[in-house]
Amino acid sequence: MRWFGPARVKDGSVRAAIDLRVGGHYRISFRTVDGEYHEVAGIYRQVVPNQRLAFGWAWHSTPERESLIKLSLKPDGSGTLLTFHQEQFFDQAARDGHERGWTESLDKLENYLA
Repeated sequence: MRWFGPARVKDGSVRAAIDLRVGGHYRISFRTVDGEYHEVAGIYRQVVPNQRLAFGWAWHSTPERESLIKLSLKPDGSGTLLTFHQEQFFDQAARDGHERGWTESLDKLENYLA
């Protein structure tokens, strides 16, 4: 919750409920600096500790537009290589928006871990 979300996420606004197991649900919400509320939820499809995670991703405003996220983690020298893949986008605009948001989130994660 300390690094999640695009650059416009208001500090301290991220909330998460996570049941990290295959078939478990998660829900994440946050507010942007201009006051907009966002909420996303999904179900975990694959959970392999320290290796792989796959889960559905659907915004509360458009639950019918679920995409799929797949993460893999591999040792890489003294660190970890994260591979991120998201698929099943509703359209090109959704893909582009998610690319921007995830790029900003992962930049925040990198800074948090530095």
